[in-house]
Amino acid sequence: MNIKKAGFANRILAWLLALCVGASLFLFWSVNTHAVNEIPAYSGSASVAMNNNAPEFTVVEITRNSFESYGDLDELGRCTTAVACIGQDLMPTEERQSIGDVRPTGWEQNKYPGLVESDPPFLYNRCHMIGFQLTGENANEKNLITGTRYMNVEGMLPYENEVADYIDTTGNHVMYRVTPVFTGNNLLCDGVQIEAYSVEDQGKGVRFNVFCYNVQPGVAIDYSDGSNRLAEGASMEFQMTGNDSTDFQMTGSASTEFQMTGRTVETENVERSVVLPDTDAAYVLNKNSHKFHIPSCDSVRDMKEKNKEYSNKSREEIMADGYDPCKQCRP
Repeated sequence: MNIKKAGFANRILAWLLALCVGASLFLFWSVNTHAVNEIPAYSGSASVAMNNNAPEFTVVEITRNSFESYGDLDELGRCTTAVACIGQDLMPTEERQSIGDVRPTGWEQNKYPGLVESDPPFLYNRCHMIGFQLTGENANEKNLITGTRYMNVEGMLPYENEVADYIDTTGNHVMYRVTPVFTGNNLLCDGVQIEAYSVEDQGKGVRFNVFCYNVQPGVAIDYSDGSNRLAEGASMEFQMTGNDSTDFQMTGSASTEFQMTGRTVETENVERSVVLPDTDAAYVLNKNSHKFHIPSCDSVRDMKEKNKEYSNKSREEIMADGYDPCKQCRP
């Protein structure tokens, strides 16, 4: 009788274990494929709400204990899901380090002057899935994907800023999950799904579930390998300075050929003039966003020259002038 009872108990235990494993696999599947099935086509907005903007963290996943976890690269070398419970203790206390040695999948870099709002106007950024300002991760290959400048700045950054501002203000924690979405064996992701949920106030402070599109208006992208070209009907503009200090304006279309002084100039032969930063200044101010930065901040490199102002005023004086400190370099 005891043997029969033991055998029955073992079968029940095995059944329960199988049920738990099955539920876990279903949860994993739902997190990684839910977005693929329901993402609407890009229609001009950098991001779109998923699941009525409700994050899909389960009760057992939500915690007040800070942690960060980055999935292993898959068999194609692509990033997988990154998840964290972000608190002030995870946020960076040191300056951002170089991430240039990491080459994520789909990295086929090109410049698009007049289409990409950065200087130089590179199409792609090494995008942190969980932003540097949130966990301080630098050259972590499990957290860096190839993303357009548009996705990085217009898509992901506003949500990262929302989370960082909330944590800075309240000292609370935010559950945060980023899932890159790839179609088939493509090396460049279609975009990323970002979910966030503020823990202590049960989502009253931060609560969203969005998909950010990995696109760049005016650029046609092949997601199988990340290669790209000027889209049909799009045009690029170059500002050049001649030897006699005469400024030249050049425009081009999808033919990738440009006309200047009556002769054809191929795009690869054109270089932009670059203005070096004033390294003697203590801070660099962005007159457009009213943020201020240390000169080595990546945002300074990407800032339009017309928006820059160099200052040796004190931090307090600059803030009194109406400028806010950068959340990334924290001057």
